[in-house]
Amino acid sequence: MKKILITGCNGQLGRALRKEYADEDVEFINTDVAGEDVIPLDITSVEEVLSLMEKEKPDVVINCAAHTNVDACETQWDLAYQINAIGPRNLAIACEKTGAKLIHVSTDYVFPGTCPKPLTEFDMPGPISAYGKTKYEGELFVKEFSRRHFILRTAWLYGEGKNFVKTMLKLAENHEEITVVSDQFGSPTSAVELAKMIHFLEPTENYGTYHATCEGQCSWADFAVEIFKQAGKNTKVKYITTEEYNSPAKRPAYSILDNYMLRIAAGDKFKMADWKEALTEYFKSGVLEQ
Repeated sequence: MKKILITGCNGQLGRALRKEYADEDVEFINTDVAGEDVIPLDITSVEEVLSLMEKEKPDVVINCAAHTNVDACETQWDLAYQINAIGPRNLAIACEKTGAKLIHVSTDYVFPGTCPKPLTEFDMPGPISAYGKTKYEGELFVKEFSRRHFILRTAWLYGEGKNFVKTMLKLAENHEEITVVSDQFGSPTSAVELAKMIHFLEPTENYGTYHATCEGQCSWADFAVEIFKQAGKNTKVKYITTEEYNSPAKRPAYSILDNYMLRIAAGDKFKMADWKEALTEYFKSGVLEQ
């Protein structure tokens, strides 16, 4: 039986992964900082990581743990660096020592957002926020310490948990109009679709860096409009600029990721869904009713 250790198992992707593998003969080692039915694991402690890895001896480690509050990372640099950089480093060291594969989830925020075309895995990163910088350092550590690794850069993730879709629907309950940034462009990505991609790559030896987003692109404001459309809400969206929103952390203005390496590795065997289609499936899943 294959053993898969998941960090951050109670997050959106962690939950989606367990459902994705539900019909397979897999033993999950579910770890998180806290929670019921999980093994507590502090990935910032190399001793703790090594101890658990040597005890459980997983075949695969999927790192879903991260400090993802982009604005908070600006004032919590040490915490962000520990979780987003040192954590992946520790996991990579432990995977190399025990022979496990490492699947590490990264972000489009490793790019500055100044390139006017979709970015491939070969374009040069240049993060402009503390979140992006610490996540990029995590990528570098994974490459340095683990030979059998997959790095998956995703974007605008939503699933079972706190996310943009749920925030918009919550605001729509008490607001006739909502202001949303219209000059930041990305690819909304379902955690279910990302879990499918991980499941596809995990058994292979096609190691390396992959972009892993749903197909298509939109602005945050466009995303909100589509959410209200599919939810049957009459809430209006007021388009504003990033400057008007005035958030503490800088965001990439254009961070559309081209899933180039996935096309090379998968051919016609697997493709990420269009973002609107994935959103439709999200609404159909019943997650929002839970």
